[in-house]
Amino acid sequence: MTIRLEDVSVRLDDVDVLREVTLEIDATTIAVIGENGSGKSTFARLLGGLVPRRSGRLGILGLDPATQASELRRRTALVFSNPDAQIIMPTVAEDVAFSLRSSGLGRAERQERVEAALERFGLTELAGRSSHALSGGQKQLLAVCGALVRDPALVIADEPTAYLDARNAARVADHLFDDSGHRLVLVTHDLALAGRCECAVLFADGRVEAIGEPADVIARYEASLRC
Repeated sequence: MTIRLEDVSVRLDDVDVLREVTLEIDATTIAVIGENGSGKSTFARLLGGLVPRRSGRLGILGLDPATQASELRRRTALVFSNPDAQIIMPTVAEDVAFSLRSSGLGRAERQERVEAALERFGLTELAGRSSHALSGGQKQLLAVCGALVRDPALVIADEPTAYLDARNAARVADHLFDDSGHRLVLVTHDLALAGRCECAVLFADGRVEAIGEPADVIARYEASLRC
């Protein structure tokens, strides 16, 4: 089971951001949609172990973030809308390699994996470039590259294409949706992107408003916007 929540609530700064959320999803790609302030990003951070639940039961890939946090971090990767929040090392190649620091791989194998990842993302020629001097699109590609180089079981992406032009948004999305074996939870306002997923979840006021086939859930969301 990819995700299982039972009556989960999250309270941040005296505000109930998620309210008694119950859902069970076993899909490869999951879109999370809804208006600003609906609880989407908090849901993503909850799955990634970045915020604690106040109550309820939670399982991600069969793991409980409260008691199995280190194993959850090992098996998941997060991608945010602002890549500067994820880029740490001074050069492109060093930043990708940094993601493998706790992998247990030998130096030669780490280097081989970094080179393969840079090639896959079209970043080989930028390997020695300052990671902070890249364009916005290149930075986001680097952030996704650093996330996927570890071969995570689950990628949680919160608005990964929000600040990108159409070309770079498409490149980032294609990498997130590739068939490398990971599962994807995608928080997005891009309804066309959400439509590429196997399943969609609609949040409203901290609760799950709908869950099911993306076309049906998106139609319900669009209808609510016209009210």
